[in-house]
Amino acid sequence: MKVLVSDALAESGIEKLRAIPDFEVEVNTSLTHEELCQIIKEYDALVIRSATKVTREVIENADRLKVIARAGIGLDNVDISAATKRGIVVMNTPEGNVITTAEHTIAMLMALSRNIPQATQSMKAGKWEKKKFRGKEVFNKTLGIIGIGRIGRVVADRAKGLKMNVIAFDPYIGPETINKLGVEAVTLEELLARADYITVHTPMTQETRNLINKDAFRKMKRGVFIINCARGGIVNEQDLYDAIQEGIVAGAALDVFVEEPPKDHPLLALDKVIATPHLGASTDEAQENVALAVADQVIDYLLHGTIRNAVNAPAIDGEVLATLWPYLQLAEKLGSLVQQITPGAPEEISVEYVGEVCSVKDLKPLTISVLKGILTPMLGEQVNFVNAPVHAKERGIRVTESTRTEAEDFTNLISIYMKTSKDENLVAGTIFGKKDVRLVRINDFRLEAAMEGHLVLIYNIDTPGTIGAIGTCLGRHNINISMMDVGQVLERGQNIIFLRTDTPVPENVVQELLSLENVNIVQILEL
Repeated sequence: MKVLVSDALAESGIEKLRAIPDFEVEVNTSLTHEELCQIIKEYDALVIRSATKVTREVIENADRLKVIARAGIGLDNVDISAATKRGIVVMNTPEGNVITTAEHTIAMLMALSRNIPQATQSMKAGKWEKKKFRGKEVFNKTLGIIGIGRIGRVVADRAKGLKMNVIAFDPYIGPETINKLGVEAVTLEELLARADYITVHTPMTQETRNLINKDAFRKMKRGVFIINCARGGIVNEQDLYDAIQEGIVAGAALDVFVEEPPKDHPLLALDKVIATPHLGASTDEAQENVALAVADQVIDYLLHGTIRNAVNAPAIDGEVLATLWPYLQLAEKLGSLVQQITPGAPEEISVEYVGEVCSVKDLKPLTISVLKGILTPMLGEQVNFVNAPVHAKERGIRVTESTRTEAEDFTNLISIYMKTSKDENLVAGTIFGKKDVRLVRINDFRLEAAMEGHLVLIYNIDTPGTIGAIGTCLGRHNINISMMDVGQVLERGQNIIFLRTDTPVPENVVQELLSLENVNIVQILEL
C-alpha cells in the first residue's frame, strides 16, 4: 500500500510509517495542486497538515485513496463532503495541540502586557528606551475567555495561576459547568464590558465569524487587550485596526489571520500589535505528538480497518459500517438540524429509535452520530466520532436513548428531542428506499424534505399569498428555490416552510423576509 505525505511531518511519524513492511511511503512537500491531482490515483493514504488543499478535484482523481489523515485539528483544507461520498475516511488528531496552543496564548498575553517584542527590537537597534516600554501587570486583572472548551480551559487554569480573575462566555456550555471550573460564567455583553484582556478560543463557524466586530469593540472598556490564537476572522481585522486607532484597544496579539501569510497588512504596521506566524501548535512536543498519532491512525486503518478520530465515520467494523451508513448520515444530519434551530446550551438530549433500525445490535454509533451532529456547529473540527461523547459529558449534557420496535407511519424512524438553556425542539427523520435521508417532523409539523445544502426554515401564519410573497422576495434577490416542503398544524393555523436554495440567503434578505406579513421566524441552516 502506498502512502503519500504531502506536508512537513515530524520524522518520528514518517519513520513509524516506513517501519511497516506493507507500506511504500513517499514524502513530497512541494507538490502543486495540479501535480497532486495527477499522482493521487496511485495512493491508498494521504497524510497532510494545513498546506495541502484536498479539493473535490483531488478527491475525484483518487481512485485508490482510502484515508486522508490530518496531523492536527483543522480540516478546512479538505472537502469532507466529497471524501465522504467517495467512501474516503477523513481523520484528524484533535488532542495534540491543546496544551501548546493554550501556552502560546499565555505567552502572547505576557509579551503584550510587557511590550517584549517591541523592546527587543529597540534593544537590537542599539537603543535603551526604558520609559517607552513601561508595561502592565496581569495580577488581579480580568481575563475574558470566549469559548471555554479544551484549550480555553487550559488557558483559564494557567491564568488563575497568574492570579488573574477569569470570566468566560460560551453559549453552548451551561453556567453551572463553567462555574465548576473555578471560572465565572457571564454573558458576552458582560464579558466585553468587564474584561481587561479578551482571548478567543472558538472554532470558525457562521456564528463566530466577525464575532469581535465594531459593535463589540464599542462595548469594551478603553485600554482592553485582544488576543487571538484561534482562527483568523473571528476578530474582524479592519474593526480591530480602527479600535486601536481610536484608543479603545491598547494592544493586540495575533497568531492567526484571515489570509495567511498576510500581505501588507495594516495591523502589522501598528506598534501596538504583536504577531506570530500561526505558531499556536508549533512546539517540538506538539509536532511529535500529532506525527506519531497520525501515523498510528493510518496504520491501524489500513492494516486492521480500525477507525480512530475520523470526522466522517465511526470506529466500527467495515461490514457493519456498510449496513449502518444511511442511518449514521440520518442521525448526524438530524443532530445538526436540531442544534441549529435550538438556541442555548444543550442540557438534555433524548434519542428514540423506531422500527427496522432497532434490529441493529449496537445503537451506540448512531447516538454518537447524533452527538457529533449537535456538537460540530459549536466546536468545528475539534469534534469527531471518538470524542463526541467526551465533549458532551464535559458540557454536562444528559444523553438518553430508547427503542420501539413497532413502527407506525414509517418502517424506520429516528427522533431527537433536545432541551437547552433557552428552548426545546423535536425533530425526526427516516430512510426512504435504501439510502435516501429524509426529514419528516419538526415538533408538531409533519413534512417530507431532503436535508442537504443551503436551507431556510420559515414559521408563518397559514394565509393565502404568504408562500407567494416569500418566493417573490427571494426571486427579487436572484435566489433560486431548488426545493420547498410545507408542514401544517391546521388547528393552529400555522405553517413551516422548509426551503433549499442554490445560494446562501444573506442577512439583509432574512430581515426582508421577516418584514413580510404573517412571517414570524426565519432560520438559516446548513446541512
